[in-house]
Amino acid sequence: MKNVLFLACLSAAALTSHAQTVEFYGSPTSPISAGAVVPAGKKLLWTSGIVADVADSTAAATSRARYGDTKTQALSILKKLESALTSRGLSFRDVLMLRVYVTPDPEKGGKHDYQGWFDAYGQHFGTKQNPTKPTRSTLGLAGLVNPQLLIEIEMVAVFP
Repeated sequence: MKNVLFLACLSAAALTSHAQTVEFYGSPTSPISAGAVVPAGKKLLWTSGIVADVADSTAAATSRARYGDTKTQALSILKKLESALTSRGLSFRDVLMLRVYVTPDPEKGGKHDYQGWFDAYGQHFGTKQNPTKPTRSTLGLAGLVNPQLLIEIEMVAVFP
């Protein structure tokens, strides 16, 4: 009877502990999670769509150098998102979901540079330093409000 009671208490403690963390699921070989379960009562941080800062303020307003390519813009956005997280005591480990909008790159034959985005993403997620692989949607659009912008990212993070 003592063993059964001990196991029941241990199981309850394990469930309580597990219920306090976000559970990501999906293929371990995928760079993103198929889904996530957020425990009840967790506070979330949502951002609007974030775009890149100017990469080269000396470049002409309509030049490619002004904002850079998709990867350059993605890295700029990720830096801004990291700052938003840090200012609230969070990090990329707390990111639950990313929604990414990519537009055609005129210098890549008018094709969407998904690889540029994937390369920037891979520097921050699913790494040794940050094993979190958030859920993610990447959408190809015809354009954003500013035609020089090639990518926009929305983020949802969960407080520990």
